[in-house]
Amino acid sequence: MRVAADVGPLELAEYQQAARQVLRHPLITASYPDQAALPLARKWARQLRADFAEVLGYTLVSTGETIRLRRVQDTLDATRPALTRARRPFDRRRYAYLVLTLSALGRSGSQIALSELADAVAAEAGRIDGLGMDTGRKADRDAFVDAVAWLEARGALRMADGSAAEWVNDPERAEALYDIDREVVAAVYAPSRVLQHLNSVTDLLSGTERDALAQGINAQRRRSARQARRLVLENPVVYYADVDPGLRGQLRSAALAEDLERLTGLPLERRAEGVALVNAGQRLTDLTFPGTGTVAQAALLLCARISGYLQRNRGRVEHLPAATAAERLAEAARRIDSALPDRGRVADLLALGGVDARPVTLVVENPGTDDEAGDQAESADVTYPFLSEMWLRSELRKLVEEFGSGMAEKQVADPAGLLSDALDVLESAGLAARVDGGLLVLPLLARYRSVTAQLKEPAKP
Repeated sequence: MRVAADVGPLELAEYQQAARQVLRHPLITASYPDQAALPLARKWARQLRADFAEVLGYTLVSTGETIRLRRVQDTLDATRPALTRARRPFDRRRYAYLVLTLSALGRSGSQIALSELADAVAAEAGRIDGLGMDTGRKADRDAFVDAVAWLEARGALRMADGSAAEWVNDPERAEALYDIDREVVAAVYAPSRVLQHLNSVTDLLSGTERDALAQGINAQRRRSARQARRLVLENPVVYYADVDPGLRGQLRSAALAEDLERLTGLPLERRAEGVALVNAGQRLTDLTFPGTGTVAQAALLLCARISGYLQRNRGRVEHLPAATAAERLAEAARRIDSALPDRGRVADLLALGGVDARPVTLVVENPGTDDEAGDQAESADVTYPFLSEMWLRSELRKLVEEFGSGMAEKQVADPAGLLSDALDVLESAGLAARVDGGLLVLPLLARYRSVTAQLKEPAKP
């Protein structure tokens, strides 16, 4: 099947825009992510439904007021969480409150008061060991309203009167009233399995699907090709050393590049170590690198320091193997499964990485070449340069001393937190891997070895 077979050359750009919109926002409503998104996605829903199913194995569900992309998960990923009102990742408590809020809304009418919704969630949370929710505690109210705000942003709830922020600060005097959009509520959460029947979070992954039992070399080849396309689409970079030989061959195929480029309008870049879908205009992802803000600036400056250090000390830096994809999956599954209840009910499936996971591709500016590329990238014992946490802390302090006047004071005052956030950015972008005691430098980081920075001079009066 040819991607966008019925799309003419004059309409292809609009079709690709619709595809990117749906991939970036798996739930589209009349108000989310904006008012123009739903008409565009609805116009191309029929063609996208066919192409997503054939190319990626995804299911596109279109109703009157929603477009919902049901994706296939091949692995667990903690780098794409739901975000709070302050743009911080949800913690386990907030995920729990989000799921319980959805449950309460499913049993509600067309409107609900915030205090009434809070009481319903608190009643359910009290039945879950180790959770609970006390509306008398501001920390619990904050966590609950973060879950409500997440739903409000997507159109499941619409503020009719009052203020949630005022209720958080003074629930005795303030109130908020919400209209409930039941169609959106139903579209937000549609698990692919009956959660009560799960023995492990890995039961949610594509490898456990019944259709994976289909026999025959052609069926296996199609599944492998779809998985390879999903890997490229859903990750900032795919390293050959991180996949099995069958997938490696699919990643090299001309068909993969042709299909993804025609679907998204983005070019595929191939290097000796792997492949990446180049997203220079930030048209597909919510993760931009390089980006703006203190954390993004610190991460980019660290890239330059790391690259310079490795070039000056080539041959003298310790190299260590990175965890394989199977090892990372096993460790993530172990941590998540430790929260499964003993009474046969899933109440804490929270570390999966968020309800609204989105594709993450790399924003590339002035790409370079990797002098150290070679056949090692495909070897089973590939190793990467290791930098200790002590070295990283020292370099971060130097960066703060040199560029701190151009950074946010709050983050500069907490160098440990700034370093941790910057390393999270590098890991999310596929540039590094955090390990005990430090960091492994992955090949893509060499792209930023020539980064230079300078502070802007203050404007003269």
